[in-house]
Formats: sequence, structure tokens, C-alpha cells
Amino acid sequence: MNRSTRMFEIIQLLRSSKRSLTAQQLADALEVTRRTIYRDIVALQGMRVPIDGEAGIGYIMRPGFDLPPLMFTAEEVEAIAVGLSLLGRTGDTALETVAESVVRKISDVLPEDNPYGLISQSVFTSNWHSIPTSAVEPALIREAIRDQRKLNIEYTDVEKRASTRVILPLVLLYYVDSLVIAAWCELRKDYRHFRMDRITHCDVTDQYFVESGNQLRENWQADHQFE
Repeated sequence: MNRSTRMFEIIQLLRSSKRSLTAQQLADALEVTRRTIYRDIVALQGMRVPIDGEAGIGYIMRPGFDLPPLMFTAEEVEAIAVGLSLLGRTGDTALETVAESVVRKISDVLPEDNPYGLISQSVFTSNWHSIPTSAVEPALIREAIRDQRKLNIEYTDVEKRASTRVILPLVLLYYVDSLVIAAWCELRKDYRHFRMDRITHCDVTDQYFVESGNQLRENWQADHQFE
């Protein structure tokens, strides 16, 4: 989680809490150290975010700091409900957890007289999928894609042949029966697709591909059409 995202999350946690939160509680929720929270709180206060409190006591958000209300039509609410519910088909538990956070955040800023609510009662989706379990968490892959960091993977193909690859992860594809990483493979010097359940081990390296990442992704999108 980068700093700007983390600071936004601190604001959301303080806004939604009925009482003060200690630095340790915030640190536990965001999986960082108390020192990091202290620095972020000071930075937020410096930006005139109305956070009261101090180290050792706790922090609370003064009333009056809020996001603008959101207005949704009935169909927009249904689109949100279906989209969030479909995450249950991905096998990505981290995204499912994030979806719950999205519901809370949007619900917090909806007008009280909103006639539809956030979760529509008229649409439901099945969570069925046949995605095999994987030794690698999808969240790790998604973070590597965002940060544009190379991965060192141990992979077993459909014919049970094992290999070690260094790949540049570009896209994570969600199918109803598998999760697939679209990547540039340094071994093959070409685009390749790797099923998550066939990756037996994965290490995030300290090598970045920021300068070439966007172009590689654009070229992949131009050459590969998926239904």
C-alpha cells in the first residue's frame, strides 16, 4: 500500500469510528508500524485534515470533514451490486474483502433519503466457480503488476514439465475456471500466459520494469483478445 492510499484509509477509519482510535489500532488495521501512523497523522494534520489527538491517547476526526454525497439511479445501484457480488467468482479473497470496504465507504456518503440503498434487493449473483487453489495469493500478483516489479516463478506446464522463469507481470485475467497471469517471459523473449494454480513458488524481485511496462501492456492488449 503506497502512502497516499494509506493516508486515505486513515481518514476513512477515523471518519467511520464512533470513538477515538489509537495509533496501534490504526497500525493493526493497515498492517504497518505505529511510527508510520504517527508520521502520516502529522502529515494529514499539516494538510489541515481536522484530526484531534496525540500519541499515547488516540485520534478522532472532528465533525465537518466529509466526502460529497453520491447520487445513484436504481440501475446504477444494481450495477454496483452485481459488480461487487461477482468478485465472489474470482477466487480472490483479498478483493472480496476490499469489496466489503467499498460498500461501507459508499454507504457512508450516500444521502440518508437515498431511496435505493447501496445493495439492491432485486439482483443476485451466483458465487460458483471452479478455480483451483493456488500456492500464490492473487494479491501478491496484483501488487507486483501495480508496482511493475519482476517475478521469479517456478512453473509446471500442462505436460508436467517444470521450469524457472523471470516474468514481467502485465495483467491478471479472471476466468470462471482459472486465474491467468499475462506476462512478458524473459526466457522465451515473448508474451506468455501462466495459470496461477501451476505456479508452485513465486518471489517478488527487486527489479522494476517501469520504463517498459505500459508499452508492453499496450502491445499485449493489441495482440490478444479475450472473451
